[in-house]
Amino acid sequence: MIETISSAAPRRRKGWTRKEWHYFWLGLIFASPWIIGFLIFTVYPFFSSLYFSLTEYDLFNPPKWVGMDNYAAIMKDRSFYKSISNTLFMAFISVPVTLFSSLLIALLLNFKVKGIRYYRTIFYLPAVIPGVASALLWTWMLNPDFGLVNIFLRWLHLPDPAWLLDPRFTKPSLILMGLWGSGAGALIFLAALQGVPQTYYEAAQVDGANWWHRFWRITVPALSPIILFQLIMGLIGAFQIFTESYILAGGKSSGGALGGPGQSLLFYAVNLYQEAFINLKMGYASALAWILFVIVMLITLLVLKTSKRWVYYGGE
Repeated sequence: MIETISSAAPRRRKGWTRKEWHYFWLGLIFASPWIIGFLIFTVYPFFSSLYFSLTEYDLFNPPKWVGMDNYAAIMKDRSFYKSISNTLFMAFISVPVTLFSSLLIALLLNFKVKGIRYYRTIFYLPAVIPGVASALLWTWMLNPDFGLVNIFLRWLHLPDPAWLLDPRFTKPSLILMGLWGSGAGALIFLAALQGVPQTYYEAAQVDGANWWHRFWRITVPALSPIILFQLIMGLIGAFQIFTESYILAGGKSSGGALGGPGQSLLFYAVNLYQEAFINLKMGYASALAWILFVIVMLITLLVLKTSKRWVYYGGE
């Protein structure tokens, strides 16, 4: 009986057939444009930047090996710490504010009222405007003399600050821009809201739960995976702020360096750009890029680690 079963069992093949190898190489050929592009434009720059970060390189002369000198110089650079503090401010202040704004807009757009499609379109439109055009628009709107924002504040008899000229208000200007473009995040939240079963709300309402309990106990847990995604993407984006800062600061300031008044708009990516393409310190800039990579990776891992306590997936 045992011999019969063993003889009937299928034998394990030692390798692929000729036809399977044919399809494998055919698929590899069709995928080769993407593979070649990935190797040339992603893998090679990734590892070459690591090498350049250990050298002194100015684009015109061969790289000179200096070891960890670039990293040691960064630790003594005031611009590095200024850019880190500005970037962390945007990451931990602007991102939560924008996230809350997107969720609030999504909750409003989830109501079934007449003309809701038009409202959704209006709120989403700022998200499709290019970054440069958006920054130029807000440069005009935040003008202290004839900008629409200050005209509105004067009409309300409120203080009208010099938004882009006062270091105290430059970063709030960027936060205001972020709130204006929060329609993209609201669209993602809206799609998730429409996927929450209505039976949950009906059962909670029968049990006597008010609107806050329903929101906190049903809506927030159901949206927690989306909140996690938006939070991570927002933090990564905050560490890469460049276009808005460059345009709002008007390029080079009077002192000949980027960053706006009092270097209040000197973010990490702006500082990296300045070292690489203005000071032509490519090795130094590569070291800055790798430090940025490590910081973003650690923050992302920290958020993912803590997400086990507040993110709930289907069936949990």
